[in-house]
Amino acid sequence: METITPPALLIYGATGYTGRLIAGEAARLGLDFAVAGRDNGKVQALADRLGVPGRTFTLDDSTVLRHELRGVRVLLNVAGPFSLTAEPLIDACIAEGVHYLDTTAELATFVLAEERSAAAVAAGVMLVPGVGAGVAGDGIAVHTAGRTKQPAGLRVAQKVTGGFSRGSVSSAAGMGDLMGMVRAGGQLVRIDPAPATFDVGSGPEEFIPVPMGDLITAWHSLGLGNIEVFMRSDQAIPAPGTELPEGPTAAEREEGRYWWLAEVTDADGSVVRSILETPTGYTFTQRSAVESARRVLAGQHPAGFQTPTSAFGPDLVTSIAGTRITDL
Repeated sequence: METITPPALLIYGATGYTGRLIAGEAARLGLDFAVAGRDNGKVQALADRLGVPGRTFTLDDSTVLRHELRGVRVLLNVAGPFSLTAEPLIDACIAEGVHYLDTTAELATFVLAEERSAAAVAAGVMLVPGVGAGVAGDGIAVHTAGRTKQPAGLRVAQKVTGGFSRGSVSSAAGMGDLMGMVRAGGQLVRIDPAPATFDVGSGPEEFIPVPMGDLITAWHSLGLGNIEVFMRSDQAIPAPGTELPEGPTAAEREEGRYWWLAEVTDADGSVVRSILETPTGYTFTQRSAVESARRVLAGQHPAGFQTPTSAFGPDLVTSIAGTRITDL
């Protein structure tokens, strides 16, 4: 009987819009990986195109799931909404000793990984949600806090351009239930959300508060107990069910830019601000997710729940091609 050697990296959700970008980047870098998903036809077509193995399985049978992950070193979950996929995959990874990464921006997934941290430590497994846009938010927060003597509070404002994928819209649908969530006094609490004004380089603009993973990552990376997150888009996020193209075109990804402004208040009341500019979020995620997986394969995998910065160091965000930090 032929013995099939497990891939070092398994990309689940690889046939989706962002998944295909990530799988293509992993192939370009020559990583040892396989693509996986629920639709056998799509999985095999992508596997054949990239010249890598393909695996087809769903997440509703834990025994099958553990079997599919056995021998894999790193799982990169790109299958949103992560409210449906993260829990079974995280639990299977812990059971099989597989390091877990995903590209979520959903707050609940960060909370879940945080809750599973002790079990992951016991298994020697690392859990890092948010290795897409979360790399940017975590990275600029850590950079900016490093410019103060005693950081006490953080506001992060994200401006996005270039359109949304269907998967992003689907994941964003769950944010409504958490609107108004901030971190205050070290606790996640809900307040009456109010817009705020920030200038990321185009003059003052209004941003809306959003419940993003920064509420968890800045708490762990920096120990900050007071955190608020805001967002602005050049177009409205479409309502769920709206007929959409699969995602931005290659030209839109090339032209679009994202900006993150981190505003850190020191214990003495002084304020410092820095801006991170990146390629559009899909291009950034394509690069940052694969770079994160590459670093895990190279041996960077402290056990338990980690943020992108605590796992891979503060240089991760600036190692991604097309990024630039400006201190104000």
